[in-house]
Amino acid sequence: MDSDAVTRSYARWAPIYDRTFGAATARARRATVRRLNGLNATTILEVGVGTGLALPFYDERVRVTGVDFSADMLAKARARVARQGLSHVAALREMDARALDFSDDSFDAVAAMHMISVVPEPERVMAEMVRVLRPGGYLAVTNHFARQSGTLARIEKAVAPFADLLGWHSDFPLATVTGVPRLEVVEQSAAPPMGMMTLLLLRKHPAAAA
Repeated sequence: MDSDAVTRSYARWAPIYDRTFGAATARARRATVRRLNGLNATTILEVGVGTGLALPFYDERVRVTGVDFSADMLAKARARVARQGLSHVAALREMDARALDFSDDSFDAVAAMHMISVVPEPERVMAEMVRVLRPGGYLAVTNHFARQSGTLARIEKAVAPFADLLGWHSDFPLATVTGVPRLEVVEQSAAPPMGMMTLLLLRKHPAAAA
């Protein structure tokens, strides 16, 4: 999926996102943020913040920075922050996740919810999230990953050619996330709805700063 396809897709989705995919993934977002709130993190970067659906769930002691490629989505996120008075949100910035405009080791934790399978060059995005994460920090990735067998696996493969239209890859491989150097998987669990999503908590190896 290229950048133009992502832009077109999210321009289409922005007006109805909260009532459709956003509603279906609300419980998974809550579970992810709950897990992040339980960590000893004071600065969190949410990559692919979208319309800001997860922002109200962060603990008030945490400073959250959100970035997204879509100006349409960010406009809704900014309106949400203003409407709900979310003072723990430090900034919302339009940014390409393949080239994050932050220094190395900038954040205690990074969140990537339902976005890694929709971005161009997900390997570069993963590398960038690891780069800006401090050694010993945590990366939380919630996403749908391809199944290896069964009826759902066949459906995922059938739907895969329509990725640009749908705005996400139905057959996205788990190894794109779990196989990244300098990261170790701390937790892996099924997430709503109906266990279709996976919540991964990964830790950046402390030696990565050397």
